Parts: sequence; C-alpha cells; structure tokens
Amino acid sequence: MKERLAFGFGSRRDAVPAAVSGASASSTQPTQGGPPSRPDVGSVASARRLAPAEPRDWAFTWTLIFTAVLFLRPQDVIAPLEFLHLAELSAIAGLTALFFSRLSRGQPITRMTPEFMGVIALGGVILLTAPFSIWIGGSIKVFTDLYVKVILVYLLAVNVIDSPRRLERLTWLLVLSVGYLGFRAVLDYARGVNMVARGTRVAGAVGGIMQNPNDLALNMVALLPLAAFMAMRPGSPVRRLVAAFCGVFMLGAIVASGSRGGFIGFCAMVVALGVFVARQRPIVVVAGMMAVMCALPLAPSSYWRRIASITDSSKDDYQSSEARRELFGESFDAFVQNPLTGVGAGEFKDWNPRGRTQAWHESHNVWLQVAAELGILGVAVMAFLVSRGFLAVVQTRRLLKRLRPPPSRRRRVPTGPGPEPSAVLSEYEATLLDALSAAMMASLVGWLACSLFASVAYNWTFYYLLVLAAAPRDILRARMAPVTPTRRSSPAASRLVRSLGTEVGA
Repeated sequence: MKERLAFGFGSRRDAVPAAVSGASASSTQPTQGGPPSRPDVGSVASARRLAPAEPRDWAFTWTLIFTAVLFLRPQDVIAPLEFLHLAELSAIAGLTALFFSRLSRGQPITRMTPEFMGVIALGGVILLTAPFSIWIGGSIKVFTDLYVKVILVYLLAVNVIDSPRRLERLTWLLVLSVGYLGFRAVLDYARGVNMVARGTRVAGAVGGIMQNPNDLALNMVALLPLAAFMAMRPGSPVRRLVAAFCGVFMLGAIVASGSRGGFIGFCAMVVALGVFVARQRPIVVVAGMMAVMCALPLAPSSYWRRIASITDSSKDDYQSSEARRELFGESFDAFVQNPLTGVGAGEFKDWNPRGRTQAWHESHNVWLQVAAELGILGVAVMAFLVSRGFLAVVQTRRLLKRLRPPPSRRRRVPTGPGPEPSAVLSEYEATLLDALSAAMMASLVGWLACSLFASVAYNWTFYYLLVLAAAPRDILRARMAPVTPTRRSSPAASRLVRSLGTEVGA
C-alpha cells in the first residue's frame, strides 16, 4: 500500500472526512486487535454536503469580489464601470468588514506572519529610497497607486483565508478567472484580433497585469498547476472537466502569446509538477507526455521559430533578444552606480544616462529590476519573500507528514503531547492541502523562471502565490496549536479558601 500524497490520489472514499459520517465518533476509532475502520460515505461531493456550513464572512466575500475584479477587469468591457473604481471599493469594504469583525471578537487588527512582514518591508524600502530617486513623485506614485494596495489586500487575505474550504474557493476563483482569459486569448488568436508583433503574438483581452503578451504567459504558467490540481483531484466529474478545460486554454494562451520566457517557465513548471505526480501516479505523467507530444504539431510554425531564437539569434526577426541583453547590462549598471538606493521604484525606464541604447524600457528581469530601482536592500527583501514562499510549501508538507504518517506506522498509538490527527484535520482536508502544496511548488517554480524575463516585482501575481503557499501552513499550525484552558476553581473550593482566610484572620 503506497502512501497517498500529491493531488489527493487514492479512492474517493479515502478523501471523505471522517467527521461527516454519522458514526464517525466510533467507526474511526481503532478496535482491539485490528486497524481502524473507515467511514462508509460514498463520495467527496457527499462529504461537502454533510460538512457544516461556515458562517457568512463578508471580509472573505469581498476578498473574492476584489480578486474577480482584479483579474477579469469588467471595466475594460463595460466602460462606465471605470468610474466606480470597483477594485478599490471592494478592497475597502473587505478591510472594513475585517476590522469590525476582529475588533468585535477582541482580536488584534491583523495577524502577522513572516511573509506579511516581508511584504510590508518591501513597501518600506520603496518609501525609504524614494527621496534618492531620479523622480521622487514617480516612486511615490508606484507606492500609492500600486504597492499600498498589495499590502492592504495581502492583509485582508492573510486574515480571511483560515480554512481549507476558503482556500479551495479562492483557488477555484483564480482557475476560472485565468481560464476564461486563456480562452479569450486563444479565441482572439484564432480570429486574428488583438494581435501584436505583426500579427504573430496575442495580447491579453483585458488590461492590467494581463495585457502584455509576456505578462499574459507568466500568469498562465503560474496558475496552470492550480487547474491541474483541480482537474486531478477526486470529486465531481463536471468540476474536474471544467478545470481541465481551463488548463487547456491556459496552455493555448501560452502558445498564442509567443513568449519565450513563458515557454521556459512552462518547461520548468512541468518538471516541478512531474516530480510530485510521478511519485504517486506515474501513469499520469506518461499520459501527459503523450498528450503534449500529440499537441506539438498544433502549434504554428511561427511559434517554433520564435522559440528557436532562444539559442539561435538569426531566427529572431525583431532582434529583441539582443535588446534584452543590453537591458540586462544597463540594469546592472544602474545598480552598480546606485547600489544602496537604486534609481527609484518604477524609474529605471526613465533613467537615461549618456550612452544608454535602450532608454524608456523596463529591465525585463525581476531581480535586475529590484536591484536597479531599490538597491541591495530591495534585493534582500525580495529574496526573502521568494524564499519564504518555497519554505512555506516545505513546512506545509512536513506538517502534513506528521499528521499523516506512512502506512507502516498508522496502527501505532500516537505518543507525546498534541491532538490526535483525526481531531486536527479530516482526510478530505489533508488531501486538499497536500495537493495544493504540491501545485504551489510548481507554480512558484514557473513564476520564478518567467520572472527572469519580466519586470513584475510589484505586480499582483506573486503576492497571490505567496498567500496560497503560506495559507496551508498557517491553517495547519492553527489547528495543531495546543489549547490551554484557563483553570477555574469550583464554587466549593472558593468557599473553602474564603473560610480558611476568615479563620486565619481571626
């Protein structure tokens, strides 16, 4: 019997929480001389129906609304919505609901995690280096118009994503939103509309973080593992089919974007994803490789010519690879000349010393972008955030291994302090967090590879990945935290103490 690990592999009965069975209190306890019996519930869907519903949390609801507005950008389709500032209003509503909710329960305004402190620290670096920027107003504008919203929404997410069910709902929203944008990109490419680079590359159907073809590909690569996670988990066939279609459209958008960085990121992400999946279901890896090989001829010849230009500059029709190399050199020069403060957040494109050949362009590398614009301190904070994302996934998997020991050890009676695993996490929740952590490792690898060719240090995508990577660990730690009830004396004991005090006083 192999241990079930990534992507919730195993039978559907294995994925059902013991707590939802009518006889869970007795049927899941081990009997003398034999292993524990499993609850007899038919499917994951029935487990969801029988699980107790969470009370309405308006802060979480507004977080979902903000996320949908951020990615789908309805104001780009319905112009009058631009004047409503839907993203700002939903963020403010969510923060207001969060503050009132936490204060009414006597809790501090926010939870503080190492990742959240890192997000705040990067904002502090932007402000601290602004006075030394080549344009102070421009650097302050990057903070007030963009990064302060990242901080506030991260504050909102780190407080409301406190259960596996909420984590799953946010993941579904991201998959559906980005899957829809992938569908739009494939449709536009097929129709020959919304094209750039002489009609060879498709741009995003909406503005914001999806408009540039390279940024479009980066987002598709980063969120494709989540679609794979949803498609391979046990559950409703309809949901799995929808997730699979979303993944196919994301892959199609990567090809339609013609992004070489997206191709490299996709390859890195697939390798990371395959490492996890192959350990449990190698047949899935084999099937996936065969599907990719069958799909290769469907990619247009212009795409393969562009990919070939990664190693053969003679096939680069626009000599953009040469321009990238010059930008990398100029970004490094900006850092060397301003190692402590940089040239200011968002100001590398405006930095125009004598001899610069690629003026008015961004660095196209997240590390060089941060180094050139925020100096060495900015690089240190960004490295801290990225490493914390990977570390959070590793910590999650370690915690899950403690809660779900190998089969050879599952019959042993647990020893030592701490709650029983069955009291901490249901089997359904354990497989959910296990699968999501595997998907997040692949997502972070894909984002990191793509970020070597994009200036996305202040964009939303990475911070959503950071939330999704850290949330499972925080949920597990909260569930495993020992409860120490206050010791209160009985009324009889209180009367005895008072009487003894009276006698001593007499």
